[in-house]
Amino acid sequence: MDYVGSESTDKIGCIFCDFAAAENDEENLVISRGRYSFVIMNRYPYSVGHILIAPYRHTANLVSLSDEEKLEIFSLSQQCVSVLQETMNADGFNIGMNLGRVAGAGIDTHLHLHVVPRWNGDINFMSVTSETKVLPEALRVTRRKILDEWKLWSAT
Repeated sequence: MDYVGSESTDKIGCIFCDFAAAENDEENLVISRGRYSFVIMNRYPYSVGHILIAPYRHTANLVSLSDEEKLEIFSLSQQCVSVLQETMNADGFNIGMNLGRVAGAGIDTHLHLHVVPRWNGDINFMSVTSETKVLPEALRVTRRKILDEWKLWSAT
């Protein structure tokens, strides 16, 4: 509900561009930086371990992505799946983009790919009850687990 009630991104700038330009990856929950895109924890996750991948270049147009950007985003999504399977014991994933406000994009000015871990028997990952969402651990704890596994995966 914090996200829904917050100011429009049109009024405050682009958070993806801001996080990409910032140097404090721990504070900003950045997991990894590639040449064309970066991986970041979602501050308002649908479920624990919810990761976003965004290009550095500010664009809302999927068709405008270069071949290099597309390849890196897809490669990073594969690594996210592998790392989340290992750290979160995920049984499955929702992976996708909401392009445009009408399609459900909360931030429609900078495209980003969602990687959402799922488990057998979990409830609808979009549900909110009494304006409360329960996550089993703090975002920074989850980030540390994912980052540790990310480094192991990258070393192989």
